[in-house]
Amino acid sequence: MAKQRIQQPQGMAGLIRYFDEEKSIIKLKPKHIIEIIVLIIILEIFLTNFI
Repeated sequence: MAKQRIQQPQGMAGLIRYFDEEKSIIKLKPKHIIEIIVLIIILEIFLTNFI
């Protein structure tokens, strides 16, 4: 009896899934980004009003 092969669909052949290969050095959470933006806004208001 011959062995049956499992084949991929032809539409997926040769494609790389980049989300599996995430190698980012800096990882920021959305909370950190919002905090940085708020700090920049506060700094800008301070600089425009008091200097």
